Amino acid sequence: MADELGRDEDLELTSPLVPLFVITNGRALPPDHEYEHTTLVTAAADNGQAAARTLSPEAGQVLDLVANGFLSVAEVAGHTHLPLGVVRILLAQLEEDRLILARTPIPRAERVDRELVSAVLEGLKNRFGA
Repeated sequence: MADELGRDEDLELTSPLVPLFVITNGRALPPDHEYEHTTLVTAAADNGQAAARTLSPEAGQVLDLVANGFLSVAEVAGHTHLPLGVVRILLAQLEEDRLILARTPIPRAERVDRELVSAVLEGLKNRFGA
């Protein structure tokens, strides 16, 4: 319903109306913070209360999400309904402020050489009998 000045009273200013560059303070992802989808993040044990008080609402929400354990970057993006790129920038900011810890994903194991494994197994059978 619009009033005499043409303003819409039902319109609420909520976070979906905030441009993403405002959420990230116009920052880009630093090159030394490459977060993969499976990178795990958690709150640091010695949370700096002074730094935590100055966080944006979105960064505070991210910090609250990871306060009780590890979540992947993709899970944080899903819970906050923010784009993955924005979440990565917020995580980089939180890591620079030493409010979170990030654990890189464990690399996939390389394929084993089947011939080598067969030779070892054959050698064990010959040595110990089976």
